[in-house]
Amino acid sequence: MKAFVHEKGKFTVKEIDEPVANEGEVIVDVRVTGLNHRDLFTHDKRGSDAEAFVIGSDGAGVVESVGKGVTNFKAGDEVIINPSVGWFENTDVQPADFSLIDGTMTEKIAVNADQLEPKPNYLTWEEAGVLTLPAMTGYRAMFTKGELKEGETVFIPGAGSGVATYLVSFAKSIGARVIVSSRSEAKREAAKKLGADVALDNSVDWNEALENETIDLVIDSVGAATFNRSLSVLKRGGRMVVFGSSTEDVVELNIREFFYGQYQLIGSTMASREELREMLSFMERHKLHPVVDSTYTLDEAKEALEYLENGEQYGKIAVKIN
Repeated sequence: MKAFVHEKGKFTVKEIDEPVANEGEVIVDVRVTGLNHRDLFTHDKRGSDAEAFVIGSDGAGVVESVGKGVTNFKAGDEVIINPSVGWFENTDVQPADFSLIDGTMTEKIAVNADQLEPKPNYLTWEEAGVLTLPAMTGYRAMFTKGELKEGETVFIPGAGSGVATYLVSFAKSIGARVIVSSRSEAKREAAKKLGADVALDNSVDWNEALENETIDLVIDSVGAATFNRSLSVLKRGGRMVVFGSSTEDVVELNIREFFYGQYQLIGSTMASREELREMLSFMERHKLHPVVDSTYTLDEAKEALEYLENGEQYGKIAVKIN
Protein backbone atom coordinates (compact mmCIF):
# COMPACT_ATOMS: atom_id res chain seq x y z
CA MET A 1 0.00 0.00 0.00
CA LYS A 2 1.07 3.62 -0.53
CA ALA A 3 1.99 6.20 2.09
CA PHE A 4 3.50 9.68 2.22
CA VAL A 5 6.74 9.42 4.16
CA HIS A 6 9.78 11.36 5.27
CA GLU A 7 12.85 9.28 4.42
CA LYS A 8 16.53 10.16 4.27
CA GLY A 9 15.73 13.86 4.50
CA LYS A 10 13.10 13.89 1.75
CA PHE A 11 9.32 13.64 1.47
CA THR A 12 8.05 11.03 -0.96
CA VAL A 13 5.20 8.63 -1.70
CA LYS A 14 6.29 4.99 -1.41
CA GLU A 15 5.00 1.47 -0.90
CA ILE A 16 4.98 0.21 2.70
CA ASP A 17 3.70 -2.94 4.41
CA GLU A 18 0.04 -3.17 5.33
CA PRO A 19 -0.69 -2.86 9.07
CA VAL A 20 -1.89 -5.68 11.32
CA ALA A 21 -4.34 -5.04 14.16
CA ASN A 22 -2.98 -5.95 17.57
CA GLU A 23 -5.24 -6.43 20.56
CA GLY A 24 -7.40 -3.36 21.07
CA GLU A 25 -6.60 -1.92 17.64
CA VAL A 26 -8.66 -1.16 14.55
CA ILE A 27 -7.57 -1.13 10.92
CA VAL A 28 -8.91 2.03 9.27
CA ASP A 29 -9.16 2.34 5.51
CA VAL A 30 -8.24 6.03 5.33
CA ARG A 31 -10.31 8.21 3.02
CA VAL A 32 -8.94 11.71 3.73
CA THR A 33 -6.21 13.23 5.89
CA GLY A 34 -5.36 16.84 6.66
CA LEU A 35 -2.00 18.58 6.59
CA ASN A 36 -0.83 20.47 9.68
CA HIS A 37 2.13 22.72 10.38
CA ARG A 38 3.66 20.01 12.58
CA ASP A 39 4.12 17.99 9.37
CA LEU A 40 6.37 20.76 8.03
CA PHE A 41 8.66 20.40 11.02
CA THR A 42 9.29 16.68 10.40
CA HIS A 43 12.52 17.29 8.52
CA ASP A 44 13.97 19.49 11.26
CA LYS A 45 13.09 16.90 13.90
CA ARG A 46 14.37 13.84 12.03
CA GLY A 47 17.32 15.07 10.00
CA SER A 48 18.60 13.59 6.74
CA ASP A 49 19.54 10.04 7.79
CA ALA A 50 16.29 8.71 9.25
CA GLU A 51 14.39 5.75 7.81
CA ALA A 52 10.91 6.04 6.32
CA PHE A 53 8.36 7.64 8.65
CA VAL A 54 4.69 8.15 7.71
CA ILE A 55 3.50 11.67 8.54
CA GLY A 56 -0.02 12.91 9.29
CA SER A 57 -2.15 13.22 12.44
CA ASP A 58 -5.66 13.94 11.18
CA GLY A 59 -7.81 11.48 9.31
CA ALA A 60 -11.19 9.99 8.54
CA GLY A 61 -12.02 6.64 7.07
CA VAL A 62 -13.88 3.35 7.25
CA VAL A 63 -13.15 0.50 9.65
CA GLU A 64 -11.83 -2.45 7.67
CA SER A 65 -11.33 -4.86 10.57
CA VAL A 66 -10.94 -4.93 14.35
CA GLY A 67 -8.48 -6.67 16.61
CA LYS A 68 -9.13 -8.84 19.63
CA GLY A 69 -11.08 -7.15 22.41
CA VAL A 70 -12.57 -4.34 20.31
CA THR A 71 -16.33 -4.15 20.85
CA ASN A 72 -17.22 -0.51 20.19
CA PHE A 73 -16.42 -0.55 16.46
CA LYS A 74 -17.07 -2.96 13.61
CA ALA A 75 -16.17 -3.30 9.95
CA GLY A 76 -17.93 -0.66 7.87
CA ASP A 77 -18.13 2.01 10.60
CA GLU A 78 -17.19 5.52 9.46
CA VAL A 79 -14.74 7.08 11.92
CA ILE A 80 -12.45 10.03 12.60
CA ILE A 81 -9.06 9.74 14.27
CA ASN A 82 -8.37 11.53 17.53
CA PRO A 83 -4.68 12.54 17.37
CA SER A 84 -4.43 13.23 21.13
CA VAL A 85 -2.94 10.03 22.54
CA GLY A 86 -3.45 9.14 26.18
CA TRP A 87 -5.34 12.29 27.18
CA PHE A 88 -8.91 11.31 27.96
CA GLU A 89 -10.23 13.57 30.74
CA ASN A 90 -10.27 17.37 30.56
CA THR A 91 -7.43 18.25 32.92
CA ASP A 92 -5.51 21.50 33.51
CA VAL A 93 -2.51 20.11 31.68
CA GLN A 94 -1.89 17.12 29.43
CA PRO A 95 -0.57 13.89 31.04
CA ALA A 96 3.19 13.37 31.18
CA ASP A 97 2.97 10.55 28.62
CA PHE A 98 0.79 12.55 26.20
CA SER A 99 1.75 12.36 22.52
CA LEU A 100 0.29 12.93 19.08
CA ILE A 101 -0.56 10.26 16.55
CA ASP A 102 1.63 10.02 13.48
CA GLY A 103 1.16 8.00 10.34
CA THR A 104 -2.32 8.86 9.05
CA MET A 105 -1.20 9.81 5.53
CA THR A 106 -1.44 6.26 4.25
CA GLU A 107 -4.02 3.98 2.68
CA LYS A 108 -4.51 1.98 5.89
CA ILE A 109 -3.53 2.51 9.51
CA ALA A 110 -3.76 0.50 12.72
CA VAL A 111 -5.20 2.70 15.49
CA ASN A 112 -6.11 1.94 19.08
CA ALA A 113 -9.90 1.91 19.35
CA ASP A 114 -9.65 4.52 22.13
CA GLN A 115 -8.41 7.00 19.50
CA LEU A 116 -11.47 6.75 17.26
CA GLU A 117 -14.80 8.57 17.23
CA PRO A 118 -17.81 8.15 14.92
CA LYS A 119 -17.62 10.42 11.88
CA PRO A 120 -20.22 13.22 12.05
CA ASN A 121 -22.79 12.28 9.42
CA TYR A 122 -23.35 15.83 8.21
CA LEU A 123 -19.69 16.35 7.26
CA THR A 124 -18.14 15.39 3.93
CA TRP A 125 -15.09 13.14 3.91
CA GLU A 126 -12.85 16.13 3.18
CA GLU A 127 -14.32 18.07 6.11
CA ALA A 128 -14.05 15.13 8.49
CA GLY A 129 -10.50 14.34 7.41
CA VAL A 130 -9.14 17.79 8.32
CA LEU A 131 -11.17 18.22 11.49
CA THR A 132 -9.65 16.91 14.65
CA LEU A 133 -6.21 18.40 15.37
CA PRO A 134 -6.93 22.08 14.56
CA ALA A 135 -10.52 22.07 15.82
CA MET A 136 -9.57 20.45 19.13
CA THR A 137 -6.74 22.94 19.57
CA GLY A 138 -9.05 25.88 18.90
CA TYR A 139 -11.87 24.60 21.09
CA ARG A 140 -9.67 24.19 24.17
CA ALA A 141 -7.91 27.52 23.60
CA MET A 142 -11.16 29.43 23.20
CA PHE A 143 -13.49 27.79 25.71
CA THR A 144 -11.58 25.69 28.24
CA LYS A 145 -8.68 28.11 28.65
CA GLY A 146 -9.98 31.40 27.24
CA GLU A 147 -13.50 31.04 28.69
CA LEU A 148 -15.00 33.18 25.92
CA LYS A 149 -18.59 34.18 26.58
CA GLU A 150 -21.48 35.65 24.63
CA GLY A 151 -21.08 39.38 24.13
CA GLU A 152 -17.31 39.42 24.62
CA THR A 153 -14.78 40.39 21.94
CA VAL A 154 -11.95 38.11 20.84
CA PHE A 155 -8.95 39.12 18.74
CA ILE A 156 -7.32 36.43 16.55
CA PRO A 157 -4.08 37.36 14.73
CA GLY A 158 -3.33 35.25 11.66
CA ALA A 159 -6.75 34.88 10.07
CA GLY A 160 -5.81 32.28 7.47
CA SER A 161 -4.63 29.38 9.61
CA GLY A 162 -6.71 26.25 9.94
CA VAL A 163 -7.21 26.79 13.67
CA ALA A 164 -8.18 30.43 13.14
CA THR A 165 -11.05 29.48 10.84
CA TYR A 166 -12.47 27.22 13.56
CA LEU A 167 -11.97 29.97 16.15
CA VAL A 168 -14.00 32.44 14.09
CA SER A 169 -16.84 29.94 13.65
CA PHE A 170 -16.81 28.90 17.31
CA ALA A 171 -16.89 32.49 18.58
CA LYS A 172 -19.66 33.65 16.27
CA SER A 173 -21.75 30.62 17.24
CA ILE A 174 -21.97 31.81 20.85
CA GLY A 175 -22.61 35.46 19.98
CA ALA A 176 -19.12 36.89 20.51
CA ARG A 177 -17.57 39.72 18.50
CA VAL A 178 -14.59 38.63 16.39
CA ILE A 179 -11.62 40.65 15.19
CA VAL A 180 -8.90 39.06 13.04
CA SER A 181 -5.76 40.20 11.28
CA SER A 182 -3.84 39.15 8.18
CA ARG A 183 -1.38 40.62 5.73
CA SER A 184 -3.48 39.11 2.91
CA GLU A 185 -6.49 41.04 1.65
CA ALA A 186 -7.99 37.82 0.28
CA LYS A 187 -7.74 36.14 3.70
CA ARG A 188 -9.24 39.19 5.41
CA GLU A 189 -12.21 39.09 3.05
CA ALA A 190 -12.61 35.34 3.53
CA ALA A 191 -12.58 35.80 7.30
CA LYS A 192 -15.35 38.41 7.06
CA LYS A 193 -17.43 36.05 4.93
CA LEU A 194 -16.95 33.41 7.62
CA GLY A 195 -18.30 35.84 10.22
CA ALA A 196 -15.45 38.06 11.45
CA ASP A 197 -16.72 41.51 12.39
CA VAL A 198 -13.42 43.30 11.76
CA ALA A 199 -10.42 42.21 9.68
CA LEU A 200 -7.24 44.25 10.10
CA ASP A 201 -4.26 44.52 7.80
CA ASN A 202 -1.12 43.53 9.71
CA SER A 203 0.57 46.69 8.45
CA VAL A 204 -1.78 49.14 10.19
CA ASP A 205 -1.43 50.44 13.75
CA TRP A 206 -3.60 48.00 15.70
CA ASN A 207 -3.87 50.25 18.72
CA GLU A 208 -5.18 53.10 16.59
CA ALA A 209 -7.51 50.87 14.55
CA LEU A 210 -8.96 49.26 17.68
CA GLU A 211 -9.11 52.29 19.97
CA ASN A 212 -12.91 52.03 20.15
CA GLU A 213 -12.94 48.27 20.78
CA THR A 214 -12.80 46.48 24.15
CA ILE A 215 -10.92 43.23 23.60
CA ASP A 216 -11.61 40.70 26.33
CA LEU A 217 -9.60 37.80 24.90
CA VAL A 218 -6.65 37.41 22.53
CA ILE A 219 -5.83 34.00 21.04
CA ASP A 220 -2.37 34.14 19.51
CA SER A 221 -0.52 31.34 17.73
CA VAL A 222 1.90 33.44 15.68
CA GLY A 223 4.56 34.00 18.33
CA ALA A 224 7.13 36.80 18.51
CA ALA A 225 5.86 38.58 15.40
CA THR A 226 2.54 39.45 17.02
CA PHE A 227 2.83 38.71 20.75
CA ASN A 228 3.45 42.24 22.05
CA ARG A 229 1.21 43.85 19.43
CA SER A 230 -1.59 41.51 20.50
CA LEU A 231 -1.00 42.18 24.18
CA SER A 232 -1.06 45.93 23.59
CA VAL A 233 -4.67 45.88 22.31
CA LEU A 234 -5.98 43.65 25.10
CA LYS A 235 -8.06 45.40 27.74
CA ARG A 236 -6.55 45.80 31.21
CA GLY A 237 -7.24 42.61 33.13
CA GLY A 238 -7.94 40.75 29.90
CA ARG A 239 -6.99 37.20 28.95
CA MET A 240 -4.41 36.11 26.37
CA VAL A 241 -4.19 32.47 25.30
CA VAL A 242 -1.14 31.26 23.40
CA PHE A 243 -1.15 27.84 21.71
CA GLY A 244 1.51 28.04 19.02
CA SER A 245 4.51 29.86 17.60
CA SER A 246 4.78 29.92 13.84
CA THR A 247 7.44 32.67 14.13
CA GLU A 248 10.15 33.03 16.79
CA ASP A 249 9.61 31.19 20.08
CA VAL A 250 11.25 33.80 22.32
CA VAL A 251 9.57 37.14 23.06
CA GLU A 252 10.53 40.18 25.13
CA LEU A 253 8.02 41.19 27.78
CA ASN A 254 7.85 44.38 29.81
CA ILE A 255 7.06 42.81 33.17
CA ARG A 256 6.08 46.09 34.85
CA GLU A 257 3.55 46.96 32.14
CA PHE A 258 2.26 43.40 32.34
CA PHE A 259 1.59 43.27 36.05
CA TYR A 260 0.29 46.86 36.15
CA GLY A 261 -2.23 45.84 33.51
CA GLN A 262 -3.12 42.73 35.53
CA TYR A 263 -3.23 40.67 32.35
CA GLN A 264 -3.78 36.91 32.34
CA LEU A 265 -1.39 34.95 30.11
CA ILE A 266 -2.53 31.38 29.52
CA GLY A 267 -0.82 28.53 27.69
CA SER A 268 -2.76 25.89 25.79
CA THR A 269 -2.04 22.93 23.54
CA MET A 270 -4.23 20.38 21.80
CA ALA A 271 -7.14 18.96 23.86
CA SER A 272 -8.46 15.89 25.63
CA ARG A 273 -10.89 13.30 24.31
CA GLU A 274 -13.54 14.78 26.60
CA GLU A 275 -13.12 18.15 24.89
CA LEU A 276 -13.12 16.53 21.45
CA ARG A 277 -16.50 14.99 22.18
CA GLU A 278 -17.82 18.31 23.52
CA MET A 279 -16.54 20.01 20.38
CA LEU A 280 -18.19 17.48 18.07
CA SER A 281 -21.53 18.04 19.83
CA PHE A 282 -21.02 21.81 19.66
CA MET A 283 -20.24 21.72 15.94
CA GLU A 284 -23.18 19.47 15.12
CA ARG A 285 -25.55 21.59 17.20
CA HIS A 286 -24.48 24.71 15.32
CA LYS A 287 -23.97 22.86 12.01
CA LEU A 288 -20.42 24.16 11.68
CA HIS A 289 -18.29 23.01 8.76
CA PRO A 290 -14.49 23.02 8.51
CA VAL A 291 -13.08 25.40 5.91
CA VAL A 292 -11.32 23.29 3.27
CA ASP A 293 -9.05 25.38 1.08
CA SER A 294 -8.09 22.66 -1.39
CA THR A 295 -7.89 18.90 -1.88
CA TYR A 296 -4.91 16.95 -3.25
CA THR A 297 -4.45 13.27 -4.01
CA LEU A 298 -1.95 11.12 -2.13
CA ASP A 299 0.37 11.22 -5.14
CA GLU A 300 0.25 15.03 -4.93
CA ALA A 301 1.02 15.14 -1.19
CA LYS A 302 4.45 16.71 -1.69
CA GLU A 303 2.91 19.57 -3.69
CA ALA A 304 0.28 19.95 -0.95
CA LEU A 305 3.00 20.24 1.69
CA GLU A 306 4.81 22.88 -0.36
CA TYR A 307 1.56 24.81 -0.71
CA LEU A 308 1.13 24.72 3.08
CA GLU A 309 4.71 25.91 3.56
CA ASN A 310 4.06 28.91 1.28
CA GLY A 311 1.20 29.93 3.57
CA GLU A 312 -1.22 30.94 0.86
CA GLN A 313 -4.10 28.71 1.98
CA TYR A 314 -7.20 29.85 3.83
CA GLY A 315 -8.37 27.03 6.08
CA LYS A 316 -7.28 23.42 5.79
CA ILE A 317 -5.58 21.41 3.06
CA ALA A 318 -7.03 17.93 2.54
CA VAL A 319 -5.26 14.93 1.04
CA LYS A 320 -7.60 12.37 -0.50
CA ILE A 321 -6.29 8.85 0.04
CA ASN A 322 -9.02 6.50 -1.20
